[in-house]
Amino acid sequence: MSTLTTPHIDVHRGGDRMKTRISWLDSKHSFSFGEHYDPDNTHHGLLLVNNDDIVLPGQGFDTHPHRDMEIVTWVLGGSLVHQDSLGHSGVIYPGLAQRMSAGAGILHSEKNDSWRLSDTAAEHEEPVHFVQMWVVPDEPGLTPGYQQLEIDDELAGGGLVTVASGLPRYRDRTAIAINSSHSAFHVARMPGAEGAPQVIELPDAPYLHVFVARGEVEMEDVGPLYEGDAVRLTRSGGQRITAHGPAEVLIWEMHARLGGAS
Repeated sequence: MSTLTTPHIDVHRGGDRMKTRISWLDSKHSFSFGEHYDPDNTHHGLLLVNNDDIVLPGQGFDTHPHRDMEIVTWVLGGSLVHQDSLGHSGVIYPGLAQRMSAGAGILHSEKNDSWRLSDTAAEHEEPVHFVQMWVVPDEPGLTPGYQQLEIDDELAGGGLVTVASGLPRYRDRTAIAINSSHSAFHVARMPGAEGAPQVIELPDAPYLHVFVARGEVEMEDVGPLYEGDAVRLTRSGGQRITAHGPAEVLIWEMHARLGGAS
């Protein structure tokens, strides 16, 4: 497989994503997923899945297996209940960093367990909106694991926050660890306002994946990006992203690609 040695920027618009829509789920896939297969769109760097999901109240994914994948779930609104075969159970909500290492094999479920109390009973109320991302670990057959950490205070600063990483350079400032020594996941929750725009700068890396999870931004060398848009960069970095209003940007920094080439 050839290695790209010149900078390349590839913009993918949110409206062009593959979609899965059933009674309780609205899912948009940045890469091939499930029955949606495009041989020219299977991954970027080490990132294989970037699913943008909305799950209705009281619904969700029943217990199912995973193996040999680092799975990071980032909630944008509502709350998601995680349970797995190792006994981990928790509620994932905006501002909580969470990852599951599937390793040699794990079973888990994810449900929207949002409730409200009415005058007469407890009722399901709020959809949950989250982005789930899968990256390839350093080696197969690792011991499965789970980690989560509240980082809402760090995000409030509006800068680029390293949420999950296996890269040594971020060891002292990452919230949670992943078993991928060539990958790091960053988030910027940008408050941006007219007259006081918020600016972040992309790291330099062989592979970058930029996803606009919420709002609208301007990216240097690209132009306007809207909610659901993604940019795949190869041999690039350093571009500035500017928000003039509230926005949330998810960035994967990767120093290898599937198959081991960098």
